Amino acid sequence: MRTSALITKTHFGYEQVAPDEKTRRVRGVFESVAGKYDLMNDLMSAGLHRAWKRFTVEVSGVRPGQRVLDIAGGTGDLARLFHDRVGPTGSVVLTDINGAMLTSGRDHMIDQGKLAPAVQCNAEALPFPTHSFECACIGFGLRNVTHKEKALTEMRRVLKPGGVALILEFSQVWAPLQPAYDWYSFNVLPRLGRLVARDEASYRYLAESIRVHPDQQALKAMMELSGFERVEWFNLAAGIVALHRGYAF
Repeated sequence: MRTSALITKTHFGYEQVAPDEKTRRVRGVFESVAGKYDLMNDLMSAGLHRAWKRFTVEVSGVRPGQRVLDIAGGTGDLARLFHDRVGPTGSVVLTDINGAMLTSGRDHMIDQGKLAPAVQCNAEALPFPTHSFECACIGFGLRNVTHKEKALTEMRRVLKPGGVALILEFSQVWAPLQPAYDWYSFNVLPRLGRLVARDEASYRYLAESIRVHPDQQALKAMMELSGFERVEWFNLAAGIVALHRGYAF
């Protein structure tokens, strides 16, 4: 079986690049868009991303007093929702590989009076002890990870037995909607990026990165290979987005 150590090329959108090059370029994308990230999310999804994130928290099964790890948490939408869920006796750790995004997320949490550790780290090498959390979540971040299997293995490692992993990500849309979705993705999104974020290229990368990300069944298989059990997915917005849920036993 081909291992990640032997991989010399990976996807950056439709391009094939070296793994280190992808990491560098993804960092540049998010440094560029950090200031307009929340606004662009609202515009691109007509606000639906907020409902998708609330659904993620609802199906997590997380209870007051538990510990949650938000991986690639960006501006902290999921971390803030989980913070409310676990209450004062629980804790949420916000992480991101990108300093600009992490700073934005930390500031948003502080502005709302929600204190949480903010740790800059790579999803492929989480700096937390084994069996540290009841829940590990990554929202709209896995497709940007260079070695996805490493990130999934790390999620599995840091979860306590019986813990839940949640992956919210763009996925394979219902086939009859594919032409309209493609037109929107490759025409509207880059123009919005140019007009609002002053960055057309980053939002063209977004559209491309969705197309090369594993679909629902493939991601389920990857999670199972990483040791997760009872893996299932929930299609949202006709499969434009899917939430995968798996358990560590």
